[in-house]
Amino acid sequence: MDSLALYFHWPFCLAKCPYCDFNSHVREILPQAAMLAALKTELAFEAARLGTRRVESIFFGGGTPSLMDPASVAALIEEAGRLFILAPDAEITLEANPTSIEAAKFAAYRAAGVNRMSIGVQSFDPEALRFLGRQHSADQAIAAIELGARTFPRITFDLIYARPGQTQPAWRAELRRALDLAADHLSLYQLTIEDGTKFATLHARGEFVLPDENEAEALYDITAEEAARYGLQRYEISNYAKPGGESRHNLTYWRYGDYVGIGPGAHGRLSLGGQLLATTRHRAPEAWMERVTARGHGTTLEEAIPAEDRAREALIMGLRLREGISAARFAARTGIALKDALEPDILAECQAEGYLTFADDRLAATVQGTKRLDALLPALAR
Repeated sequence: MDSLALYFHWPFCLAKCPYCDFNSHVREILPQAAMLAALKTELAFEAARLGTRRVESIFFGGGTPSLMDPASVAALIEEAGRLFILAPDAEITLEANPTSIEAAKFAAYRAAGVNRMSIGVQSFDPEALRFLGRQHSADQAIAAIELGARTFPRITFDLIYARPGQTQPAWRAELRRALDLAADHLSLYQLTIEDGTKFATLHARGEFVLPDENEAEALYDITAEEAARYGLQRYEISNYAKPGGESRHNLTYWRYGDYVGIGPGAHGRLSLGGQLLATTRHRAPEAWMERVTARGHGTTLEEAIPAEDRAREALIMGLRLREGISAARFAARTGIALKDALEPDILAECQAEGYLTFADDRLAATVQGTKRLDALLPALAR
């Protein structure tokens, strides 16, 4: 029986962050009851065609899922357990922003079944928080982390680095402050400019400048160095964990496993009828709910992924991981032998330059290769 990861998308936020290109929306009044009903309906649609698959992880992402009523979270977890086989040790994560109002809900989320909290801190520097458009203070972030650690068996939080004017000593100090608070996991993302965001407009006007490539690489190296001092190792490009603290849900994505995306704008990869399907839901929340009411789901695109595209996706995702890609698993998932999916001359060159290793039937990027994946992958994949 193939296992599943289950993702629920809650698309609403208090404000739109200027760097964010996620499917998130600001509404004065949140349609809590209507969203819950539509999420349950779409979940039932997928369960009816997938059958009794085993769910190993559930992730409430957004948007800001900590704006959801805890009762809705509890209802969706219960429904997942009724429609699928929910593993007794399933990892159930909910994303939260560290405002005092949302932090007060932590106990209710824990009672609902959430056992891992992901907190969107982004920075402990007040000026950086203002620049990033965050709605919380550094003190609120620390209070939310401390409350989360007391409430949930596992917590993680995010930070953004390579911000305008950020120096190496400042990032090292901020990171140590974070690591003093961290438990078993941290997500540490380099600031990038995404099309369609407010930052894209401001950056194009020259209103701020990001650190250059060499400085960004130095900040990345500091990130891994400081995390290791606290026992956290990089297991994915931007994610660090103590052994056993890795995000099981996100590992499903990176290992190219099956996952169901429920909610507006959610994506999925599903093995069904001997094919691997790519699914996409309508992005706009209100239009998505209308489609779900009319048809039982809000799907706008569903198509079988050809073998060559499966191979390309598996390469893109798997090389993000420190563990790399298992040749046996790659062949079973894509129908193509791993070596046949690679340009041999580019592979040999990458191995000679120390960017990739291919041994014991496993392809992996080295630390230096990880920094260059965006450039390597288009040439490496056939």
